[in-house]
Amino acid sequence: MAHYDAILKHGTTLIFDEKSQLISSHGLNLGLSQGKIASLSVSPTDTGDQVFDLTGLHILPGVIDSQVHFREPGMTHKEDLESGTRSALLGGVTSIFEMPNTIPSTTTEDHFKDKLSRAFNRAHCHYAFFVGGSPENIEQLAHLENLDHCSGIKIFLGSSFGNLLVDEDAVFEKILQSGRRRVIIHSEDEKRLRERKQIAVDAAHPRAHCIWRDEESALISTQKSIRLAKKYNRPVHILHVSSREEMEFLSQHKDIATVEILPQYLTFSAPECYEKFGTLAQQNPPIRDQRHFEYLWKAVNNGTVDIIGSDHAPHTLEEKAKPYPQSPSGTPGVQTLLPVMLNHVHHQRLSLEKLTELITENPRRIFGLKNKGRIAVGYDADLTIVDLKMTKEITREWIASKSKWSIFEGMQVTGWPMKVFLNGQLAMSDDQIILPSAGQPLLF
Repeated sequence: MAHYDAILKHGTTLIFDEKSQLISSHGLNLGLSQGKIASLSVSPTDTGDQVFDLTGLHILPGVIDSQVHFREPGMTHKEDLESGTRSALLGGVTSIFEMPNTIPSTTTEDHFKDKLSRAFNRAHCHYAFFVGGSPENIEQLAHLENLDHCSGIKIFLGSSFGNLLVDEDAVFEKILQSGRRRVIIHSEDEKRLRERKQIAVDAAHPRAHCIWRDEESALISTQKSIRLAKKYNRPVHILHVSSREEMEFLSQHKDIATVEILPQYLTFSAPECYEKFGTLAQQNPPIRDQRHFEYLWKAVNNGTVDIIGSDHAPHTLEEKAKPYPQSPSGTPGVQTLLPVMLNHVHHQRLSLEKLTELITENPRRIFGLKNKGRIAVGYDADLTIVDLKMTKEITREWIASKSKWSIFEGMQVTGWPMKVFLNGQLAMSDDQIILPSAGQPLLF
């Protein structure tokens, strides 16, 4: 007879199988002890300090959102590490990787450590930070990428501010030669974007966003990224791919490149989204038309796509109300990532097993995350419990982001995060944070 800190019984558990390299569902009783998963086969005679009956619910490994912008430091009027991680936890996300385009940019060891200290005892979920690659810090990148709790090096080939824009090939090549870990890329061709900016100015409406920032702008940049990645044998991760042409190209280069997609691209299409939401639907790269939409779903299910991230990038409604194209690009999304994708599972666009792979196992594998993203004995007991039958409306009141809006607001979804365990402790239950500020820095 064994005793556990907590027993989770009668749930359906999503387990990664090493032999098949696939995730499958199993009826298991889990035992949690000292923050770890201690057993996958608790017997009826075993006891626990707490026992949770999860009949009718599914137990996922803790969900990982590998692309969020929490705006701290420098832009905390629209988000900070506390409000962003609160959003994450309420949405069923247990770990986030935060991006470097803050003010100042996260390009030095001091700025990186400042972010870590800001998150300490404030973050509601686990966290890691990307370092930005820039012309100024190339010599330090091999060191910076190996700092504890660093999720890797992020570069912007288009659409950034301050010192983070890498629009010269020579700088890009030097970055690829500086270090070994996978480089994360915002892939749009800055030269073409500048040449075509007048399209947006003349249109003065966000329906032109996907015409200005066309698929060619993305493809040129992504083809260059793959060519140089192969030249220097440096793995890359192409963020927020929204075009058919890129997906077709990337499907031929899975040996060097992994691929991210966003829920927005799988839920909305142009021009309808811009007519309905205006600048609220404006993000980079843009939501594109139905031709791309249908192919993106094909890429999710045929293995081209590796990860679904939110690209949570909040702005205030006042900022979004500026006339296009002066309006900033980006939408909140960390809290809605899981409910929106569970709704797609409900509508049979993808299986729960496939979704679990894209938001747990693949981020764990691609970024080399330690002890997270899998339900196995010895792994950290980070768990996301979902009800596939629960139908709820995404409301503004539920959104915890400082921005207080979502393009998913008003959507009825079937599938909802019910509970979250962080390191074996119940941290969120029934839309309430039970254990605040329990986030820990992630290890790689």
